[in-house]
Amino acid sequence: MRIRTDDEVYRVDAVWLGPPKATFPWRARYVAWLVGIPVFLVVLAIERWAGWSFGFFSTAWAFVLTIVITRLITAKISHERPLGTVLGMAGQELRTPRERTSGTGGAVSASRIRVRTERPLPKHKRRRRQYQRGRGSAGTRTGSQGASRARRSRPAARAGR
Repeated sequence: MRIRTDDEVYRVDAVWLGPPKATFPWRARYVAWLVGIPVFLVVLAIERWAGWSFGFFSTAWAFVLTIVITRLITAKISHERPLGTVLGMAGQELRTPRERTSGTGGAVSASRIRVRTERPLPKHKRRRRQYQRGRGSAGTRTGSQGASRARRSRPAARAGR
């Protein structure tokens, strides 16, 4: 036994084919006309704002652009998702609060970091500079062997490493 659903009722589009005895060669739903006419007026206003003059080609391009935009919008509209719902959803999407990408305050701050004007030297060059400064004024500071203190205090490298 087969149970028929009422989906066929909703599949029928409310279509205006044109005036009697002079129908249009295309099918357009009432919703497409309802969306297309304001979109056409907005596209014409944007063209004038951009500085395009009113002429045949600018109006033709506005008409083509209107058809593309209307098809994109009406592709989202169906009997399950009417125009009012799609407009309401778009409005909610535009007004919803967004995550802030720039941080303000917080536990960590870079305000107390010192910035030096000259680049720091590596450790081995710093030790050489201190050794040379001390040698010129007070003789050798490191002792009898002549090597720096850091090198004398290191244990010898073990074999097998």
